[in-house]
Amino acid sequence: MEEVKRENTNAESAQEEGAKKEKYEERKRWIFFGLPFTFTKYTVTDEVITINNGFLNTKENDCYLYKVQDVELLTGFGERIFKLGTVACYTGDNTHPQLYLEHIRNAKEIKNYILRASEEARRRRRTLNTLNIDADDIDEIDA
Repeated sequence: MEEVKRENTNAESAQEEGAKKEKYEERKRWIFFGLPFTFTKYTVTDEVITINNGFLNTKENDCYLYKVQDVELLTGFGERIFKLGTVACYTGDNTHPQLYLEHIRNAKEIKNYILRASEEARRRRRTLNTLNIDADDIDEIDA
């Protein structure tokens, strides 16, 4: 009986090793030379986006990836010079419907990862992403 338990444990650990867990950690940077002299840190995993900011008073904001509906890459002229970008995440989160990962390196790679990982997270949770098409107006037209 114990041998079966060990085999299951080994199979579970092999499965966890096989599943590639990506994690991106970036700091908000000044546009000038792209130096990370700010106290904002972004962490993107396959489950959640976390934004930590502040030095004395800190604030942490989390958003599950399955709530991310759309991702946009914004790059201004100064950001392009220093190879930075801003990733805008439009979410179904009530507290922060728009998350901005501002002035980060590897912005395009992180944007693509969030897009893929959010779709995979919705599949795992079996959730449906719907759009609000202002159905309230339909009642007024029918009346």
